[in-house]
Amino acid sequence: MTLLALANVTKRFGSVTAVADVSCAIDRGQVVGFLGPNGAGKSTTMRMINQSLEPDEGAIRFDGAPLAEASREVKRRIGYLPENNPLYLEMLVGEYLDFIADLREITGTSRAGAIDDAVAATGLASVFYRPIGELSKGFRQRVGLAQAILPRPDLLILDEPTEGLDPNQRVEIRHLIERLGADRTVVLSTHVLSEVQHTCSRLLVIHRGRLAADGPVEELISRASGTVVIRVEASGAGVAEALGGLAGVASIDENHRAADGRVALSLTAAADPDLRPAIFDLAKSKGWTLVELHQETRSLEHLFQELTTEEAP
Repeated sequence: MTLLALANVTKRFGSVTAVADVSCAIDRGQVVGFLGPNGAGKSTTMRMINQSLEPDEGAIRFDGAPLAEASREVKRRIGYLPENNPLYLEMLVGEYLDFIADLREITGTSRAGAIDDAVAATGLASVFYRPIGELSKGFRQRVGLAQAILPRPDLLILDEPTEGLDPNQRVEIRHLIERLGADRTVVLSTHVLSEVQHTCSRLLVIHRGRLAADGPVEELISRASGTVVIRVEASGAGVAEALGGLAGVASIDENHRAADGRVALSLTAAADPDLRPAIFDLAKSKGWTLVELHQETRSLEHLFQELTTEEAP
């Protein structure tokens, strides 16, 4: 069932159109990666979903109802971690979460339980009574995630949650996001493509304010431009020239040439048909010594570059 739907959403800042006619629907329980270059419109879109901004055109529906007309109780079902993760550094972690509970109007017997659950989910028990200003960047991000899930939201919006973290901290936060996504819908914006490939089941790519791609991560990768890169290393006469003459080879880059005549090449070629059997047969007929024959796996990085380096999506 659809939890969040955007229909022809547009947002302008003066003469600049930051988001243009974006439409998509996100189902309950999905963890969705939201990618795009800097200035593509990601943060603006997320802020409209969070109601920090209102769209100039189009509509956003949450759980079937127009979000612009939704009650405070409905909006409380959306958790948000902005890119800059604003925190009061002089507050203790516990004081800050208590303050957020006030802002979110979490009262009564559910208040203590909500704070306990957020602390347990984000692993903050060991720093609960420490000032936020004394915490590492990784623990500060955990505090930001804790405030986002404090109202037990159905939809969690995370804008660059691992920005500025070291590799070990990134892995910790990624695992935390995976756990948080087990029982809620998550929209994750990040520049770290490996996080999307490991964490998300679906991908939205925005470029110049417009939606450039929408679909399962592996399916979008497999539908990339139809070209592959094949690494060949061989010794013999006329290797580059002969390989360049194969049908389907678009270009060849020479990576290395050794004194003994061995050459390492990167071939950009059509994905279909598979050229590796033809390269092997050619090497055999020419009497080359074939050291390497390897086709690179298509990656999310290739897809991202393909979708965001065009003049228009």
